Amino acid sequence: MSNETPTSHEIAQSEHFSPYRSDGKLYGFVCVVTGATQAVGKAIVTELAAHGAACIYACSSLPDEPYAELAESVNAQFPNTKVIGYPYKITSEEDTLALIDDVLNSWGRLDVWTSSTGLLGPHSITSTGPRDLYSAFETNAMPAFFALKYAPAAMQKTTPKGRYPNAAPKDQAYGSIIVVTSVAGTYGGCWGPAFTIASHAALGVVRSGVSILKGTNVRINAITAGQIDVGVSLKDAGLEGGQFPPAGLQDEEVQKKIIGLERAGRPDEVGRVAGFLASGFSSYITGTELRVDGGASVMNPLTVPV
Repeated sequence: MSNETPTSHEIAQSEHFSPYRSDGKLYGFVCVVTGATQAVGKAIVTELAAHGAACIYACSSLPDEPYAELAESVNAQFPNTKVIGYPYKITSEEDTLALIDDVLNSWGRLDVWTSSTGLLGPHSITSTGPRDLYSAFETNAMPAFFALKYAPAAMQKTTPKGRYPNAAPKDQAYGSIIVVTSVAGTYGGCWGPAFTIASHAALGVVRSGVSILKGTNVRINAITAGQIDVGVSLKDAGLEGGQFPPAGLQDEEVQKKIIGLERAGRPDEVGRVAGFLASGFSSYITGTELRVDGGASVMNPLTVPV
């Protein structure tokens, strides 16, 4: 038997080094998706399952969210992926640590953490107080910060191949942290000041994370979404609590005028980018933000008139 160290090419082609599989599959991967019961979160769960993830923790803050419906929907298409509904307080450091402990005790590994959370807050400066700013910062940026602080150590755990569907061994440390936020993190004018400030903070987590994660083989990236039609209309109450500004704020004529692709995006179009960032297709990408906005930010930064 040869004792020679495998070349980078051989490692890249290894079925055991899952992120670098040539087919982009996530066999054996254990994933966490926060905000999983919202439209974008559901799309991300479905996409990770389509890539072959072994287990996905579908997380949200409320115990009465439709976790069972989500699991049934995903398993109808991808029966070999186990979806676990997991309510926990996403802004709690203690709850985040408890979730990671649960994941490691149950599976022995953690591979992908997607932080998909958001709070719009008031749309004007006159109606925005310090408490609104704190709440927006806590919801938009704090979950990503906790992921950066605690997930990498868990992602460096290695495991043999388990006895469950879509299993694969993990013999090298790696992981991917994905922060789903808004194009409000790259410029102003998308909604109110609290949302814009907090979205910038979420990107700050990603950018600071690159140097923090040096030597861990864990990557961190952001998805900055523009107008995404998540099924919220102007008539719905509680708009300040949503993840993204309602696509209905712009009628079709306005969308055709200021969006390069002339329409609002779909949740599954955000989910596909998350699947890319989770897989080996993005193995040399870290610290970046991928805009999913149909080209609106290039044509006109004011994607949502306020």
